Amino acid sequence: MNVFDELDGKKSVFRDKRFLDHRFLPDKLPHREEQIRAIAKYWVEALKGVTPPDITIYGKTGTGKTAVAKFAMKQLNEASKDSNVNVRTEYIRCTDYTTEYQVLARLCQQFGKDVPYRGWTKAEVINTFRSLFKKNVFGQDLILIVVLDEIDILLKKDGDGLLYTLTRTDNVSILSISNYVDFKKFIKPRVRSSLRDREIVFPPYAASQLVDILNERSKLSFNDGVLEDDVIPLCAALAAKEEGDARYALDLLRTAGEIADEQGSDVVKGEFVREAKDYIEHNKVTDIIMTLPSQQQRVLEAILYLTKQDEEITSGKLYEVYKKISQGDSVSYRRIFDFVNELELLGLISTNTVSKGRGKGRTNIIKLQCDTSVLENALWM
Repeated sequence: MNVFDELDGKKSVFRDKRFLDHRFLPDKLPHREEQIRAIAKYWVEALKGVTPPDITIYGKTGTGKTAVAKFAMKQLNEASKDSNVNVRTEYIRCTDYTTEYQVLARLCQQFGKDVPYRGWTKAEVINTFRSLFKKNVFGQDLILIVVLDEIDILLKKDGDGLLYTLTRTDNVSILSISNYVDFKKFIKPRVRSSLRDREIVFPPYAASQLVDILNERSKLSFNDGVLEDDVIPLCAALAAKEEGDARYALDLLRTAGEIADEQGSDVVKGEFVREAKDYIEHNKVTDIIMTLPSQQQRVLEAILYLTKQDEEITSGKLYEVYKKISQGDSVSYRRIFDFVNELELLGLISTNTVSKGRGKGRTNIIKLQCDTSVLENALWM
């Protein structure tokens, strides 16, 4: 018997696991109606033949930014079919296309232009991109809305050249998505002045809102009656502690179901959710730590040591322990601050600047944000 036939025939608590994937776009997005309307308020201009203003949306991971943007794109595309306008929306994930050249080449390809991802000059790609905006056979101007997801990654790697080109191309509107409010520090003043974007902030989901989201998805994903009553509230409560991360809530629920299948259980139990939490956290933290540069791993090792000593971790104490661990192969005190900022962005640590009193200045207090045993295993495995 084929091994895949055997596995495929196993009894499962799932009806269809795909609906628990965060990339699945449902027909409605609970508790994001306000943000959808905020985008639509600006994009409706395109249906009148007017280029909409640029938009920037901020929010932590798992707050629905990408889903809302794609939902609004879908609705605008449907509305534009019934209008006498030439509107086009394109989604670009900047983790896949990390330079101005790559993004413009991708946009050209989406319009049927044979532009390679390398080999042309930047001027050739820009000219080909701008040639898209000639009137069509019906005499209509193209209005293009470009959604740039995780734009901070592109800006860090390649600078603001893409925004410069797009903001200086007629009939182009940009919707930028970022996890970080301060990403505009990578944009030069001359580009920022032409961006003139409207900002929309996505707050974290509350536990009660996550319950609604999980209830909707679970009806599509699980067989009837397989979830114990505490499963969804527990997933929601744990995800609410992770800054209202709906992706994390969905991962918990899916992984708990997979654990039920592995154990041959007909129901998904609350204890499986706790097992799922340990599994997900271990995998996430381990993957991040194992790919860090060695100097950042040493900084984490110093933070781990001080945490286990139950000491308040100041920058000065951290640097002392870090130097001992590095055994002569250390970086400067100033460079340590860069490492601390990067580790905080990854969610491994947190920092809090506190005043030491009159005349004593201010100092950073650093705290570990992951389980010490997970960190130990990842550093020393």
